[in-house]
Amino acid sequence: MTVIAVDANGADLGPAEVAAGARLAAQQGVEVLLFGPARELGESGGGVEIIDAPRSIAKELNPASAVRGAPDASIVLAARAVGEGRAAALVCNGSTGAALVAGQLHMRRATGIYRPALAITVPVPGRPVTLLDVGANPDVRVEYLVQFAFMGAAYASAVLGIERPRVGLLSNGIEPERGSQLVIEAHEALVARTAGSDALVFVGNVEGSGLTEGVVDVAVTDGFTGNVALKVIEAVSQTMLVTIRDIAQASTRGKLGGLLLSGGLRPFVEEIDPEGQGGAYLLGLRQLGVVAHGSFTRQGIARAILRARRGVDEDLVGRTHRALEAAGALRRANVGAAS
Repeated sequence: MTVIAVDANGADLGPAEVAAGARLAAQQGVEVLLFGPARELGESGGGVEIIDAPRSIAKELNPASAVRGAPDASIVLAARAVGEGRAAALVCNGSTGAALVAGQLHMRRATGIYRPALAITVPVPGRPVTLLDVGANPDVRVEYLVQFAFMGAAYASAVLGIERPRVGLLSNGIEPERGSQLVIEAHEALVARTAGSDALVFVGNVEGSGLTEGVVDVAVTDGFTGNVALKVIEAVSQTMLVTIRDIAQASTRGKLGGLLLSGGLRPFVEEIDPEGQGGAYLLGLRQLGVVAHGSFTRQGIARAILRARRGVDEDLVGRTHRALEAAGALRRANVGAAS
């Protein structure tokens, strides 16, 4: 049975909510090592093992110093459990920075990877688009964005079954000369690097509106811009869900209409629900990570854990890395398979 290490600290609703999500996931056949304050997590059992780790560094402003200075922190212990083989993947809520540093320290960066990236499939009905980076790297270089393009394409091919995904570079205009100096240089590099590639089709720049219009399968950007874009999309989705619910409950006619439409609306609601995704995959490490929103309820946390199990079962790390290697997209000085 797949074992997932979960950091219970850092969630907005507290460690007890994470524990409740872990138990929901355990009911579906996952074993969970849950790291956090034992007094708030309950007893071990039912597929959940409690490891007392009350120290949290989720709110620290300098994740690198916090991780190195707090070897007993819950996120550090959870990442170490994965690195030592006691768990197959890491799930955390809250601090992306701490997860990234702890992951690189204990799970280690995969061979040939410049920087790990967070990738998520944006909840757009009928037009899914994988967006990366969505928070791991607020500051990037051109070569990082080029590798993110191949990484996102490898993910889309391996997980979503898309052959030669269309990849776009997120910008404020579709013209090659639009965007920051970084975007302009990255555009030039991607044109040169992807010419004749069997791994992807680079379609050029894509505007924010293109994320919801189905013009690309993968959108590439830095972690700062990607995180802002993702949160705007998810906030709009959440507002739509709340509005639909409020309208349906506002009157007898609305309730009746809601009942009549419930069958058709349910798949739509599930598709745009931010918690339905279960968080973003942290790609580029030797083992898998999933970073969930700190605001998730127990249902979203359970989905994050199940998402981690699915990634492990589908060998997401190995398949993505092999695709990067086949495309010649690994860092040239360190080309080789992940170990």
